[in-house]
Amino acid sequence: MIGVYVCHCGINIASTVDVKAVAEYASTLPGVTIARDYQYMCSDPGQELIKKDIKEYGLKRVVVASCSPRMHEITFRGVVEDAGLNPYCFEMANLREHCSWVHMDREKATEKAKDLVRSAVAKALLLAPLERREVGVTPSALVIGGGVAGLEAALDIADAGFRTYLVEREPTLGGHAAQIERLFPTMDDASCLVVPKMMAVREHPNIEVMTDSEVVEVEGYIGNFEITVLRHPRYVDLERCTACGKCTEVCPVEVPDEFNRNLGMRKAIYLPFSAAIPPTYRIDPENCLHFKGESCSACVDVCGEDAIRLDESEEKIKLDIGTIVLATGYEPFDARLKPEFGYGKYENVVTGLDLERMLAKDGPTGGKVLVKGKEPEKIAFIQCVGSRDKQVGNEYCSRVCCMYTAKQARILREMYPDAVVKVFFMDVRAFGKGYEEFWEETQRSGVLYVRGNPSEIYGKGDRVVVRGEDTLLGEPYEEEFDLVVLATGLVPRADTREFGNLLKVSRSADGFYLEAHPKLRPVDTATDGVYLAGCCQGPKDITDTISQANGTAVKACIPLFIGKVAIEPTTSMIDSLICSGCRVCEGICAYGALKFDPEAGVMTVNEVLCKGCGSCASACPSSAISMKHFMDKQIFAQIEAIVS
Repeated sequence: MIGVYVCHCGINIASTVDVKAVAEYASTLPGVTIARDYQYMCSDPGQELIKKDIKEYGLKRVVVASCSPRMHEITFRGVVEDAGLNPYCFEMANLREHCSWVHMDREKATEKAKDLVRSAVAKALLLAPLERREVGVTPSALVIGGGVAGLEAALDIADAGFRTYLVEREPTLGGHAAQIERLFPTMDDASCLVVPKMMAVREHPNIEVMTDSEVVEVEGYIGNFEITVLRHPRYVDLERCTACGKCTEVCPVEVPDEFNRNLGMRKAIYLPFSAAIPPTYRIDPENCLHFKGESCSACVDVCGEDAIRLDESEEKIKLDIGTIVLATGYEPFDARLKPEFGYGKYENVVTGLDLERMLAKDGPTGGKVLVKGKEPEKIAFIQCVGSRDKQVGNEYCSRVCCMYTAKQARILREMYPDAVVKVFFMDVRAFGKGYEEFWEETQRSGVLYVRGNPSEIYGKGDRVVVRGEDTLLGEPYEEEFDLVVLATGLVPRADTREFGNLLKVSRSADGFYLEAHPKLRPVDTATDGVYLAGCCQGPKDITDTISQANGTAVKACIPLFIGKVAIEPTTSMIDSLICSGCRVCEGICAYGALKFDPEAGVMTVNEVLCKGCGSCASACPSSAISMKHFMDKQIFAQIEAIVS
């Protein structure tokens, strides 16, 4: 007893398909009790019509011929469920995207629509009720990454009352934002934003911070993830260290300081930066003489708090987690991949992040920008280094370079009013609130903009020469500068692929993590319970990063608040009598839903992880795998109905 409902969809379907004729034809099909057409089946009156017929005619199956299942399948499943039917006793025929929108011949389109309805009815006759089940949710969250996005997400989740674990690979929180001196467009001190958030995370009773740590294993599923965190030794007791700095004074080893972009030096025992959280020194085992087999105990001898722990070892920590926020951030583009600009070859060619550390009051130069000991008289900025560049494989815009260049150029004009500051650009993209005004103010401050990125930079004495073409004037330029700043873009971290495989999170063509849907689910991933925040999903400024982190935290909290999640029943199932245990399907599954049972010698399905994509079923050489709601007999019935 099937009810068929054909939708006009206004004129979307009706303009090409004779909807009434399709409904009349449907009424003649085997098993069909009632067939109707209606202007908008998804409207409240349309839905009520279906409910009324289910109750009045005792319908056991329902077919709606309308738009795409992606648009309204959930809607109509809810309708039949409200009327007392199992929601999986419903089938949809797509007459809009698959018929009316792709054809102009009304007669032929109508015949095709009849074929599609006949096919849907054939499947509906074989549909079986499926039952959703629910699993409990562990009321805790894991945030991976301690930059601005991770800090914000962790605070929001913890403020909602849930236990939150923040795992950061580096020895301190803060991320790249901690390296920045001032923020655009407000020109606030960046530390006034970052440091209070770092402190708030450290002191929050619901947050456990794990620095020098990384996630190495992920098992389970939404609500019930089993996480293994590898905590690397710091060799300094977090509780006993008072950050007095005596150990650094006596340490005989000096190495380039990576936090300061290798523009200064640090010791083998060091504090990453003055406001680091945790505010505890750390020994670098790659450079410490003790770990190189040499006799040195200078830091041990001078530490009055007995905080040095040279025998400390790695520790694996197991966590039970409900939801995960991925906020691993980005890496600055390596300007050496553009050798024509001379980065790494000429001392006076630096990147934007290098300049940030020069401008920082606690940086290697104490806030002074000096080139070979002198203040620069002519400064050039070059935009889009590593962005919008097919040559290096980065076709996207990094979204922050135009604005941080305007900020830095403005700061240098304030510091050196007599200096000439020029910006060489392709296009200026000042897209945010107050950004256009900020850029215009930068120009009014005396910064000159030249349209046309340089083709090369070469040395000439103590200066460098920038050569290119002004595309507005149509003239070449070749000009000497004391300092050249490359506005490098944002690229995915080197471990993005490895980490994506661990969490079963896909990457987009640009290498960043891929959201489930760019408009409708911008912070979700294909793996339920794993959400994205910040630049790991794509380049963005701090404003957008914090906004996204707020939204991500809400999404991550929803399952924690509800305490349970419903599992979609349209998953694969394995016939253990047929399965040979060849494990072909295990390598095919993108979600890690298939595991081999060594005792039974067959594969098993974790229905919570399974997305019902069907890859395993198509790959199984024994035909031991079937897809619920897409059984072979159902699909063959559809095909036979189409070709009959």
